[in-house]
Amino acid sequence: MVRVLPTLLLLAFTVYCLVSVVQSPDDEVRSLPKWAWILLVLFFPLAGGLAYVIAGRPLGAGARGAGRGPGGRPRPQTPRGPDDDDDFLRGL
Repeated sequence: MVRVLPTLLLLAFTVYCLVSVVQSPDDEVRSLPKWAWILLVLFFPLAGGLAYVIAGRPLGAGARGAGRGPGGRPRPQTPRGPDDDDDFLRGL
């Protein structure tokens, strides 16, 4: 079992990286095109996976800034109720 564990961990890490690459939007993957990351992770599982996690994975929401959507664009405002709208309340 001890000899099989590193192989299982490498396989799990490779699958995690492949799923992450495939599910990431094309315009958010950094450094290389998406297809290049897939090939890199497949042909060099440990080195390619580590490279993707460090340099290719899309930045998280905290790194883009609060209130920002994909690509750093501002998110549209959500609908507000009439009691939250100052202009509506002034008109009453």
